[in-house]
Amino acid sequence: MNQLLKALAWLADPARYGGPNGITARLLEHLGYTVLGVVIAAVIAVPIGLFVGHTGRGRGLAVAVSGAARALPTLGLVTLFALLLGIGLLAPTLAFVLLAIPSLLAGAYSACEAVDARVTDAARAQGMTAWQILTRVELPLGMPLLITGLRSATLQVIATAMLAAYVGNGGLGRFIFLGLKTQDYPQMLAGSLLTIALALVLDALLLLVQALTRPRGLAER
Repeated sequence: MNQLLKALAWLADPARYGGPNGITARLLEHLGYTVLGVVIAAVIAVPIGLFVGHTGRGRGLAVAVSGAARALPTLGLVTLFALLLGIGLLAPTLAFVLLAIPSLLAGAYSACEAVDARVTDAARAQGMTAWQILTRVELPLGMPLLITGLRSATLQVIATAMLAAYVGNGGLGRFIFLGLKTQDYPQMLAGSLLTIALALVLDALLLLVQALTRPRGLAER
């Protein structure tokens, strides 16, 4: 409890929020790393997942790849990429992308698979093309599941984006690693609390987006 009070006092100090090494700058860096990793992963995983869910092809491979990627140790990946690519932002970004892909991939193919086959058959009987069925039927109806995958990927990347500081970058991990090095445990705890707060805020925003994109008929049901 004493360490928690000290951490809260550390956070309450207005002088810690300004400057290039302040809380505000580190928070924006952490958010930037998260958005960068998730966006790149979404560009890769979502189209593949929609293709798998819509056509049914390669589902076993997609599930296997997702499961294998979830088992990868993030710290080990960051360290490996840093040794191969050097100190910088590229190494942790690649690790974050690999971490986010499984949830996004699963959310994308589940979004298509969750749609009742009778609905897609009716759309096909009306003369809709495969692209129209995907974009006008499956994707709108399955959007909540796609957002669920996005929420999961975002939370996972936020929780591990602090490892960017492990290879010389910024983010909230700077407070944690610096506190560990100097035995400033209130600073470590404050960095953890900031990470948790950021995760909760983004999760709440994505939950709101998920509710807004839920089809009216499903919401009423």
